[in-house]
Amino acid sequence: MSAALALLASLLWGVADYGGGAITRRMPALTVVVLSQTAAAAVLAVAVTATGGWGGAGAALWYAVAAGVIGPFALLAFYRALALGPMGVVSPLATVGVLVPIGVGLFLGERPGAVQGLGILVAIAGVALAGGPQRGGAAASRQVLVLTLGAAFAFGAVLALIAHASSGGALLLTLCVQRLTNAVIGAGMLAAAARRQPLGLRSGGRALPSLTAVGVADVAANGLYAAASHLGSVAVAAVLASLYPVVTALMARGLLKERLLRVQVVGAGLAVAGTLILAAG
Repeated sequence: MSAALALLASLLWGVADYGGGAITRRMPALTVVVLSQTAAAAVLAVAVTATGGWGGAGAALWYAVAAGVIGPFALLAFYRALALGPMGVVSPLATVGVLVPIGVGLFLGERPGAVQGLGILVAIAGVALAGGPQRGGAAASRQVLVLTLGAAFAFGAVLALIAHASSGGALLLTLCVQRLTNAVIGAGMLAAAARRQPLGLRSGGRALPSLTAVGVADVAANGLYAAASHLGSVAVAAVLASLYPVVTALMARGLLKERLLRVQVVGAGLAVAGTLILAAG
Protein backbone atom coordinates (compact mmCIF):
# COMPACT_ATOMS: atom_id res chain seq x y z
CA MET A 1 0.00 0.00 0.00
CA SER A 2 2.83 2.41 0.84
CA ALA A 3 4.50 1.83 -2.53
CA ALA A 4 1.21 2.27 -4.39
CA LEU A 5 0.49 5.57 -2.62
CA ALA A 6 3.99 6.88 -3.31
CA LEU A 7 3.75 5.98 -7.00
CA LEU A 8 0.35 7.67 -7.23
CA ALA A 9 1.83 10.76 -5.60
CA SER A 10 4.59 10.72 -8.20
CA LEU A 11 2.02 10.46 -10.99
CA LEU A 12 -0.05 13.35 -9.65
CA TRP A 13 2.99 15.58 -9.13
CA GLY A 14 4.12 14.89 -12.68
CA VAL A 15 0.69 15.66 -14.13
CA ALA A 16 0.40 18.85 -12.04
CA ASP A 17 3.84 20.03 -13.21
CA TYR A 18 2.96 19.42 -16.83
CA GLY A 19 -0.46 21.02 -16.50
CA GLY A 20 0.85 24.10 -14.71
CA GLY A 21 3.67 24.56 -17.22
CA ALA A 22 1.39 24.07 -20.22
CA ILE A 23 -1.19 26.59 -18.96
CA THR A 24 1.58 29.10 -18.22
CA ARG A 25 2.46 29.07 -21.91
CA ARG A 26 -0.98 30.60 -22.58
CA MET A 27 -1.40 32.97 -19.63
CA PRO A 28 0.79 34.72 -17.02
CA ALA A 29 2.50 32.45 -14.50
CA LEU A 30 1.30 34.56 -11.57
CA THR A 31 -2.33 34.13 -12.61
CA VAL A 32 -1.85 30.37 -12.92
CA VAL A 33 -0.27 30.16 -9.46
CA VAL A 34 -2.88 32.28 -7.70
CA LEU A 35 -5.95 30.71 -9.30
CA SER A 36 -4.74 27.11 -8.95
CA GLN A 37 -3.73 27.57 -5.31
CA THR A 38 -6.93 29.43 -4.44
CA ALA A 39 -8.98 26.62 -5.94
CA ALA A 40 -6.96 24.06 -3.97
CA ALA A 41 -7.41 26.08 -0.77
CA ALA A 42 -11.19 26.16 -1.28
CA VAL A 43 -11.32 22.39 -1.74
CA LEU A 44 -9.16 21.81 1.35
CA ALA A 45 -11.24 24.22 3.47
CA VAL A 46 -14.37 22.24 2.60
CA ALA A 47 -12.59 18.97 3.46
CA VAL A 48 -11.31 20.26 6.82
CA THR A 49 -14.75 21.60 7.71
CA ALA A 50 -16.43 18.35 6.75
CA THR A 51 -14.02 16.31 8.90
CA GLY A 52 -14.05 18.70 11.87
CA GLY A 53 -10.35 19.29 11.51
CA TRP A 54 -10.30 22.93 12.61
CA GLY A 55 -10.14 21.82 16.22
CA GLY A 56 -6.61 20.51 15.69
CA ALA A 57 -5.14 24.00 15.33
CA GLY A 58 -1.96 24.61 17.33
CA ALA A 59 1.23 26.65 17.45
CA ALA A 60 2.92 24.29 14.95
CA LEU A 61 0.66 25.67 12.23
CA TRP A 62 2.86 28.76 12.08
CA TYR A 63 5.29 26.57 10.17
CA ALA A 64 2.50 25.92 7.67
CA VAL A 65 1.99 29.68 7.40
CA ALA A 66 5.71 30.09 6.65
CA ALA A 67 5.44 27.39 3.99
CA GLY A 68 2.46 29.22 2.55
CA VAL A 69 4.45 32.45 2.27
CA ILE A 70 7.28 30.73 0.41
CA GLY A 71 5.04 28.58 -1.81
CA PRO A 72 3.69 31.20 -4.27
CA PHE A 73 7.17 32.51 -5.06
CA ALA A 74 8.44 28.95 -5.61
CA LEU A 75 5.52 28.03 -7.88
CA LEU A 76 5.82 31.29 -9.79
CA ALA A 77 9.49 30.66 -10.51
CA PHE A 78 8.85 27.01 -11.38
CA TYR A 79 5.94 27.63 -13.75
CA ARG A 80 7.84 30.46 -15.39
CA ALA A 81 10.80 28.12 -15.93
CA LEU A 82 8.49 25.45 -17.37
CA ALA A 83 7.04 28.02 -19.77
CA LEU A 84 10.44 29.34 -20.91
CA GLY A 85 12.52 26.16 -21.03
CA PRO A 86 12.26 22.48 -21.94
CA MET A 87 10.01 20.68 -19.44
CA GLY A 88 12.18 17.60 -19.79
CA VAL A 89 15.06 19.57 -18.22
CA VAL A 90 13.23 21.87 -15.82
CA SER A 91 11.19 19.21 -14.02
CA PRO A 92 14.12 16.87 -13.22
CA LEU A 93 16.28 19.76 -12.02
CA ALA A 94 13.56 20.78 -9.57
CA THR A 95 14.10 17.53 -7.66
CA VAL A 96 17.43 18.79 -6.27
CA GLY A 97 15.38 20.67 -3.69
CA VAL A 98 15.82 17.55 -1.57
CA LEU A 99 19.15 19.10 -0.56
CA VAL A 100 17.21 21.44 1.75
CA PRO A 101 15.89 18.71 4.08
CA ILE A 102 19.39 17.23 4.06
CA GLY A 103 20.79 20.63 5.05
CA VAL A 104 18.28 20.83 7.89
CA GLY A 105 19.48 17.44 9.08
CA LEU A 106 23.10 18.61 8.99
CA PHE A 107 22.18 21.66 11.03
CA LEU A 108 20.53 19.40 13.59
CA GLY A 109 23.65 17.28 13.90
CA GLU A 110 23.18 14.58 11.27
CA ARG A 111 26.08 13.67 9.00
CA PRO A 112 25.63 12.30 5.46
CA GLY A 113 27.06 8.92 4.69
CA ALA A 114 29.02 7.91 1.63
CA VAL A 115 25.84 7.17 -0.34
CA GLN A 116 24.36 10.61 0.34
CA GLY A 117 27.65 12.26 -0.58
CA LEU A 118 27.59 10.39 -3.88
CA GLY A 119 24.03 11.54 -4.47
CA ILE A 120 25.00 15.18 -3.93
CA LEU A 121 27.84 14.93 -6.44
CA VAL A 122 25.64 13.21 -9.04
CA ALA A 123 22.90 15.82 -8.63
CA ILE A 124 25.40 18.68 -9.04
CA ALA A 125 26.78 17.06 -12.18
CA GLY A 126 23.24 16.83 -13.53
CA VAL A 127 22.67 20.52 -12.87
CA ALA A 128 25.85 21.37 -14.76
CA LEU A 129 24.95 19.29 -17.82
CA ALA A 130 21.21 19.77 -18.09
CA GLY A 131 21.48 23.35 -19.37
CA GLY A 132 22.97 22.01 -22.59
CA PRO A 133 25.21 23.92 -25.02
CA GLN A 134 24.00 27.19 -26.48
CA ARG A 135 23.98 25.79 -30.01
CA GLY A 136 22.37 22.90 -31.76
CA GLY A 137 19.14 22.58 -29.82
CA ALA A 138 16.73 23.86 -27.22
CA ALA A 139 19.24 24.78 -24.54
CA ALA A 140 18.02 25.90 -21.15
CA SER A 141 19.03 29.53 -20.67
CA ARG A 142 20.71 30.88 -17.57
CA GLN A 143 17.40 32.50 -16.58
CA VAL A 144 15.61 29.14 -16.78
CA LEU A 145 18.29 27.44 -14.68
CA VAL A 146 18.22 30.18 -12.03
CA LEU A 147 14.42 30.07 -11.85
CA THR A 148 14.40 26.27 -11.65
CA LEU A 149 17.04 25.96 -8.95
CA GLY A 150 15.49 28.79 -6.94
CA ALA A 151 12.14 27.03 -7.10
CA ALA A 152 13.74 23.69 -6.22
CA PHE A 153 15.30 24.93 -2.99
CA ALA A 154 12.13 26.83 -2.08
CA PHE A 155 10.13 23.63 -2.59
CA GLY A 156 12.58 21.83 -0.32
CA ALA A 157 12.04 24.45 2.36
CA VAL A 158 8.27 24.07 2.02
CA LEU A 159 8.50 20.30 2.45
CA ALA A 160 10.65 20.69 5.56
CA LEU A 161 8.22 23.21 7.08
CA ILE A 162 5.16 21.10 6.27
CA ALA A 163 6.79 18.04 7.81
CA HIS A 164 7.42 19.96 11.02
CA ALA A 165 3.96 21.53 11.08
CA SER A 166 2.19 18.18 10.60
CA SER A 167 4.33 16.23 13.09
CA GLY A 168 1.35 16.17 15.44
CA GLY A 169 -0.80 14.40 12.85
CA ALA A 170 -3.00 17.28 11.58
CA LEU A 171 -1.84 16.86 7.97
CA LEU A 172 -5.09 17.95 6.28
CA LEU A 173 -5.32 21.08 8.42
CA THR A 174 -1.63 21.82 7.81
CA LEU A 175 -2.08 21.60 4.05
CA CYS A 176 -5.20 23.76 4.26
CA VAL A 177 -3.46 26.51 6.24
CA GLN A 178 -0.54 26.42 3.83
CA ARG A 179 -2.77 26.78 0.76
CA LEU A 180 -4.91 29.50 2.35
CA THR A 181 -1.71 31.45 3.04
CA ASN A 182 -0.63 30.77 -0.55
CA ALA A 183 -3.89 32.27 -1.77
CA VAL A 184 -3.61 35.39 0.42
CA ILE A 185 0.02 36.07 -0.54
CA GLY A 186 -0.73 35.34 -4.19
CA ALA A 187 -3.70 37.69 -4.21
CA GLY A 188 -1.47 40.48 -2.92
CA MET A 189 1.09 39.76 -5.63
CA LEU A 190 -1.68 39.71 -8.23
CA ALA A 191 -3.05 43.07 -7.07
CA ALA A 192 0.41 44.65 -7.23
CA ALA A 193 1.13 43.21 -10.67
CA ALA A 194 -2.24 44.29 -12.09
CA ARG A 195 -1.02 47.89 -12.08
CA ARG A 196 1.83 47.07 -14.43
CA GLN A 197 0.59 44.39 -16.86
CA PRO A 198 -2.51 42.51 -18.01
CA LEU A 199 -2.98 39.31 -16.01
CA GLY A 200 -5.35 37.35 -18.22
CA LEU A 201 -8.00 36.93 -15.53
CA ARG A 202 -10.73 36.57 -18.16
CA SER A 203 -8.91 33.66 -19.79
CA GLY A 204 -8.14 32.41 -16.29
CA GLY A 205 -11.86 32.11 -15.66
CA ARG A 206 -12.25 29.96 -18.75
CA ALA A 207 -9.31 27.80 -17.65
CA LEU A 208 -10.57 27.48 -14.06
CA PRO A 209 -11.41 23.74 -14.31
CA SER A 210 -7.87 22.99 -15.50
CA LEU A 211 -6.35 25.28 -12.89
CA THR A 212 -8.40 23.62 -10.17
CA ALA A 213 -7.22 20.22 -11.35
CA VAL A 214 -3.59 21.37 -11.18
CA GLY A 215 -3.96 22.73 -7.65
CA VAL A 216 -5.88 19.74 -6.32
CA ALA A 217 -3.44 17.27 -7.93
CA ASP A 218 -0.53 19.02 -6.22
CA VAL A 219 -2.25 18.95 -2.83
CA ALA A 220 -3.34 15.32 -3.24
CA ALA A 221 0.22 14.32 -4.11
CA ASN A 222 1.49 15.93 -0.91
CA GLY A 223 -1.11 14.06 1.12
CA LEU A 224 -0.43 10.72 -0.58
CA TYR A 225 3.31 11.04 -0.05
CA ALA A 226 2.79 11.80 3.64
CA ALA A 227 0.49 8.80 3.99
CA ALA A 228 2.99 6.56 2.19
CA SER A 229 5.75 7.70 4.55
CA HIS A 230 3.65 6.83 7.60
CA LEU A 231 2.53 3.43 6.28
CA GLY A 232 5.92 2.12 5.19
CA SER A 233 9.57 2.91 4.71
CA VAL A 234 10.20 6.64 4.36
CA ALA A 235 13.21 5.99 2.11
CA VAL A 236 11.25 3.74 -0.27
CA ALA A 237 8.34 6.20 -0.38
CA ALA A 238 10.75 9.06 -1.16
CA VAL A 239 12.44 7.10 -3.95
CA LEU A 240 9.15 6.18 -5.61
CA ALA A 241 7.62 9.65 -5.22
CA SER A 242 10.77 11.23 -6.68
CA LEU A 243 9.99 9.65 -10.06
CA TYR A 244 7.51 12.41 -10.95
CA PRO A 245 9.88 14.22 -13.39
CA VAL A 246 9.71 11.14 -15.61
CA VAL A 247 5.95 11.67 -15.91
CA THR A 248 6.37 15.35 -16.81
CA ALA A 249 9.15 14.64 -19.31
CA LEU A 250 7.16 11.86 -21.02
CA MET A 251 4.06 14.05 -21.23
CA ALA A 252 6.10 16.93 -22.66
CA ARG A 253 7.71 14.64 -25.22
CA GLY A 254 4.44 12.97 -26.19
CA LEU A 255 2.13 16.01 -26.15
CA LEU A 256 4.44 18.96 -26.89
CA LYS A 257 6.91 17.02 -29.09
CA GLU A 258 9.88 18.34 -27.14
CA ARG A 259 13.25 17.18 -28.40
CA LEU A 260 16.23 17.35 -26.06
CA LEU A 261 19.94 17.34 -26.78
CA ARG A 262 21.82 14.23 -25.73
CA VAL A 263 23.79 16.14 -23.09
CA GLN A 264 20.52 17.50 -21.69
CA VAL A 265 19.07 14.01 -21.44
CA VAL A 266 22.21 12.85 -19.61
CA GLY A 267 22.11 15.86 -17.28
CA ALA A 268 18.42 15.48 -16.51
CA GLY A 269 18.95 11.78 -15.88
CA LEU A 270 21.82 12.48 -13.51
CA ALA A 271 19.71 15.00 -11.60
CA VAL A 272 17.01 12.41 -11.06
CA ALA A 273 19.60 9.71 -10.27
CA GLY A 274 21.25 11.94 -7.69
CA THR A 275 17.91 12.61 -6.06
CA LEU A 276 17.11 8.91 -5.91
CA ILE A 277 20.52 8.14 -4.40
CA LEU A 278 19.97 10.85 -1.78
CA ALA A 279 16.55 9.50 -0.92
CA ALA A 280 17.84 5.93 -0.70
CA GLY A 281 20.85 6.95 1.38
